[in-house]
Amino acid sequence: MRLSDFDYHLPKHMIAQQPAHPRDSSRLMIIDKHTIHHRSFNELPEFLRPGDLVILNESRVIPARLQGNKETGGKVEVLLVKHLKENKYECLIKGRVKNGQTIKFNNEITCTVEERVNTNTGYRYNIRFKCQDTLMSHLHEIGIMPVPPYIKKQINDSMQYQTVYSRQEGSIAAPTAGLHFTGTLLNNIKSAGIELAFIILHVGVGTFMPVRVETVEDHVMESEYYIINKEAADAINNVIASGGRLIVVGTTTIRALESACWQDGMIQHSRGWSKKFIYPPYKFKTPIGALITNFHLPKSTLLMLISAYAGRQVILDAYQEAIDKGYRFYSFGDAMFIMNREE
Repeated sequence: MRLSDFDYHLPKHMIAQQPAHPRDSSRLMIIDKHTIHHRSFNELPEFLRPGDLVILNESRVIPARLQGNKETGGKVEVLLVKHLKENKYECLIKGRVKNGQTIKFNNEITCTVEERVNTNTGYRYNIRFKCQDTLMSHLHEIGIMPVPPYIKKQINDSMQYQTVYSRQEGSIAAPTAGLHFTGTLLNNIKSAGIELAFIILHVGVGTFMPVRVETVEDHVMESEYYIINKEAADAINNVIASGGRLIVVGTTTIRALESACWQDGMIQHSRGWSKKFIYPPYKFKTPIGALITNFHLPKSTLLMLISAYAGRQVILDAYQEAIDKGYRFYSFGDAMFIMNREE
């Protein structure tokens, strides 16, 4: 397929600059086969059934942006991309640096640039931090919450860019479909006889990276670490066996599920690095009953993924209706609930 097949025009004023308050007051577009309904996210339980399982990504965003100074005084910004070993990380760096150079973040924490690495998406740097204990133990002292470049307003409360159920630190971008849930809404869902399961996919820098090739199949995804633990795998398999629906929250959750090992229609607990790239046509291993997702950027891998699930034209038509109806787009924007069209 061509990259241009996943393009659409979005007026800039429709890019949400702050989350809805309360979170679950955001709008919710319901796509049921070829019918579209417009509701509020706090009405989600009306579209769930006893016996359903809602699957969420509990990864938590780390303050991965670090601002420091070279020995010459020049300012640089470091974005942690991947933990390699001990206090060594693969990073993106804004500012000119060279091998062997030292960057200072405060009186106790510095790093040394060890090497520049050429990747499919440009240059990265392997750097080693020098600090007492691990870098992670100091990250909340020196780090800044990374947010997508299209969010221009300062986030004063970092919890705005965390889901209320996030537990495991490791992402450099939020699994944004989950930002709509409140503790009250989750309790209402559980009170209706609907179970919750939590998996992990630590969202990497690929979420910020544009697709730079016109032939979609030539794009290479960034690797991201996922964990499907035994408790989650058992819950998923029990629902499949009982005929319930899997309600998947977010594209990151889909990528984790699709990256796991499946045997005879059952998911196995597993963990590892995923470079799963999902675009039409694609045969899903996961029997998804419905997908909750945000409205994604044009030409993005996320738009390709939901097009693989619901159909490209269905999604593009729904996006146009969302634009016509004044929906809010991207990370802090509104949401979609896409039912399995085969039901």
